[in-house]
Amino acid sequence: MTDSHPTAVPGLFAAAKCVLFDFDGPVCDLFAGHAASDVARDLRQWIARNMPAGVPQPQAVDDPLAWLRAAAVEYPGSELVTSMERHLTSLEVTATLSAAPTAGVDELIRRLGAASFRLAVTTNNSARAAQGYLLRTGLADFFGEHIHGRVADPLRMKPDPHCLSRALETTGSTPAESLMIGDSAADCLAAAELGVPFLGYAPHTRKRRELIAAGASDGGIVSTIVELLPVLDGIGAGLPVD
Repeated sequence: MTDSHPTAVPGLFAAAKCVLFDFDGPVCDLFAGHAASDVARDLRQWIARNMPAGVPQPQAVDDPLAWLRAAAVEYPGSELVTSMERHLTSLEVTATLSAAPTAGVDELIRRLGAASFRLAVTTNNSARAAQGYLLRTGLADFFGEHIHGRVADPLRMKPDPHCLSRALETTGSTPAESLMIGDSAADCLAAAELGVPFLGYAPHTRKRRELIAAGASDGGIVSTIVELLPVLDGIGAGLPVD
């Protein structure tokens, strides 16, 4: 990605007609009341019961998605991985009941929707979990059918750009007129592969370092979603929603 100056964020929104949101992070803290480390431990126990050869321990031992990816690498295309993915989906759906909204995102989504931006979710979490959370919080109508989560093959999770490609297709958007809001290196890399401009959400220094290492511009990273609200003032609306 090319370097940007500190005022990059207004330019990113001014050029956008479609905004793609990662889910866990920019939209909510999915595991606020149901710790990710507990979910990861549940998956490790599931692996011990169902995968006799086990799987190599991922570097991020407290990340449920890392365990799912590790299983998919070890048992590609197997029914075991399909079953594990379904089990993780059930855990994510449970976690949505105690998920905490990211400060400012409700207003951001509503203002973007009112300005006729096309909105989509592009997440490595289950689309079912994302849909359930958005329904519970009254935000689902802003996204409609454009909620794209992981598919049966976990190796298509970001940084593979599969879910972003689906979102561009269903919203009728080009990469150049779209904007990805994400909080991980995988989000940044997936967006870069398709040529989608990227806006990083980094609530702490480690996240910022990870995003910059993945190619994000320091001038295109915010530490809170609330910072984005004043940026929308004076920016023209996106294309009318179909």
